[in-house]
Amino acid sequence: MKGQKNAEVTLSTSATQGFSGVATYWKGQKGADIIGPCFSSLNDDCARKMKYFLTTLAAFIVASVTTLASAQEIKGNVIAGEQKIALCMGCHGILGFHTGFPEVYRVPRISGQGAKYIASALNAYKKGERKNPSMRAVAETLSDQDIADVAAYYSAHGVVEGASLPAAPAKAPDTAVAALLTKAGCVSCHGSNFSKPIDPTYPKIAGQHADYLYFALMSYKTEGKPLIGRSNPIMGGMAKQFSDEELHLLANYVGSLDGELKTIQQPRLR
Repeated sequence: MKGQKNAEVTLSTSATQGFSGVATYWKGQKGADIIGPCFSSLNDDCARKMKYFLTTLAAFIVASVTTLASAQEIKGNVIAGEQKIALCMGCHGILGFHTGFPEVYRVPRISGQGAKYIASALNAYKKGERKNPSMRAVAETLSDQDIADVAAYYSAHGVVEGASLPAAPAKAPDTAVAALLTKAGCVSCHGSNFSKPIDPTYPKIAGQHADYLYFALMSYKTEGKPLIGRSNPIMGGMAKQFSDEELHLLANYVGSLDGELKTIQQPRLR
């Protein structure tokens, strides 16, 4: 039991520290046999392979930590969730709705999004790990059961039974965007079609509004502001590699893809 607890602590610590913690662990121990040579001679090819390895490993660690906690999850109820979305519909139930803080962008499509990601995002707003006054105010009104029910409702909302996306996007990126995607390692977390994340607490991003994706990426770069920013070491480490213009290119490409996400106009809000 003691060894098991130590292993869980190691996983949790590495996950929260992000790339640097994972790199240190693998550099100093058995992983040195796998990527050790890369630390001694960081040519471009070796650095690229090491980065891909660490990105995948970090994602795997976070997924492992999520699995450890899954046994204690609260089950959401779709029918109950439908009675708890009044505050959500005012933004996410209106086609083309834009928010004006901290800049103008379309609110994200959340119908068809993964339930565990929605729950994770709401909890992050509730704890202040994602900074947004409006979303925090909404999240703080929700109990853990409410969050599970709302997440279950939106994950099933608008889903067409039997519909599926191809394994890879129909629209190929141009050379510049392809290089950015490789550098970011997007597919190692969000899947080869950007709609099949390797962990259910990660979002589907294919077809999400490009202006929202850009805002989200910029939020991961933002530090030291009380009302703006997102705390996530993996996404923060990824986003900070890129210029604002490069993040625009990434967001525009991923947002242009076919996806499973929707905004469904609520009849009572027409």
